[in-house]
Amino acid sequence: MTVAPERPRTWANVDPSLLRGGPIYEGTRIPHPIPTILEVSDEVRATDDILTVNFGPNHPSTHGVLRLIVDLDGETVVGVRAIIGYLHTGFEKNMEAKTWWKGITYGPRIDYVSFQNNELVFVLAVEKLLQLETPEKAVWMRTLLAELNRIHSHLVWLGTSGLELGAISMFWYCFRERDQILDLFELVTGYRMHTRYFQVGGLAEDIPDGFYAECRKFVDWMPRALDDYLGLLDRNPIWLERTKGVGLLSAEDAVAMGQSGPVLRASGVDWDNRKRSPYLAYDQVDFDVPVYPEGDTYARYRVHMDEMAQSVRIVEQCLDRLEELRDGPWIADDRKVVLPPRHELHTSMESLIHHFKIVTEGYRVPEGEVYTVIESPRGENGCYVVSDGGPRPWRVKFRAPSFVATPMAAVMCNGILVADMIAVIGSLDTVMGEVDR
Repeated sequence: MTVAPERPRTWANVDPSLLRGGPIYEGTRIPHPIPTILEVSDEVRATDDILTVNFGPNHPSTHGVLRLIVDLDGETVVGVRAIIGYLHTGFEKNMEAKTWWKGITYGPRIDYVSFQNNELVFVLAVEKLLQLETPEKAVWMRTLLAELNRIHSHLVWLGTSGLELGAISMFWYCFRERDQILDLFELVTGYRMHTRYFQVGGLAEDIPDGFYAECRKFVDWMPRALDDYLGLLDRNPIWLERTKGVGLLSAEDAVAMGQSGPVLRASGVDWDNRKRSPYLAYDQVDFDVPVYPEGDTYARYRVHMDEMAQSVRIVEQCLDRLEELRDGPWIADDRKVVLPPRHELHTSMESLIHHFKIVTEGYRVPEGEVYTVIESPRGENGCYVVSDGGPRPWRVKFRAPSFVATPMAAVMCNGILVADMIAVIGSLDTVMGEVDR
């Protein structure tokens, strides 16, 4: 087998305009020749003192059904191999067997923590193929719910990460606020998770009047909750010792390995698709993109924390705009794609026929292909869709940030203690349903 020569990597390989801070370490820590597998060197292997340990796929600290084959020299990690495939569901192929209308339900189940965002990226892709314009009210509501879902996802990450390092109180604190967000989802959609509220053309239902006041209460409360989290962790010497300087990742290596989201921004790269290629109403709201140059587990924690604060700002601005649009339409008026209003089904034969045909046969999408990108809680989430002009997708493929982040264990765990490996793997914030799909 011919192995491509190793490319020399320098700090200059990353666009300087995106960088915040200086180099985290010299050179590269990406394994060679296979960048996703950390092999034990022949010199270390010759000592005959290497212990191979199996972590997972049912280990609670691997964030799902991830299997890690770890080589240890004492308590030091000298080899890592990530094994995936234990949660393979075939969602993408299932979506190709369903109509466009029915396929929407599969996206949220790919990343069951960031369900609203996964639902959103597929709907945006279909709307782009249809060249369908969405009402302004639906655009702002989608933005609001996407940010609530971002906070929800980060809360699950923070609570479980704290639990893994012995800060069990964080789990209860985070799930307290998570439950409030799920209450808001239930108020709007009728479901706490996998809501199917984003429809092609807009929203499934109009926004209930009671939502605005309840969401305001959450927006007022959440900054105080974030202060609680910071008080529990930021002055905790055990937390700081377990996260600072652990699991280093340089900007150069992060870009070379295709990282995005909090993992990339914690390595000093200022890249967020909400700013760089705005969608929905992100070009109309004011928010900052948290970037930390340290590239360690603590920096990734701080990015998550700051992003929750910025999401609260975005939600508040969305509420202000939505209250101005209370009486506006919430879904496009295209009866070939959108279900007719329920009240018409009792009086209009045409509406009944359209409803029946959309639900049973589905609508047809013009022939073509499209790739749509959003900034999910875990990074760049892309959806590639191909239509052959029929009622079903010819091809559906998701660019899952968790799948790209999982191999980083081979880059970040070399030479660290096995106890610290748990913190490093957790800081990647991977969801295995999104990895295996």
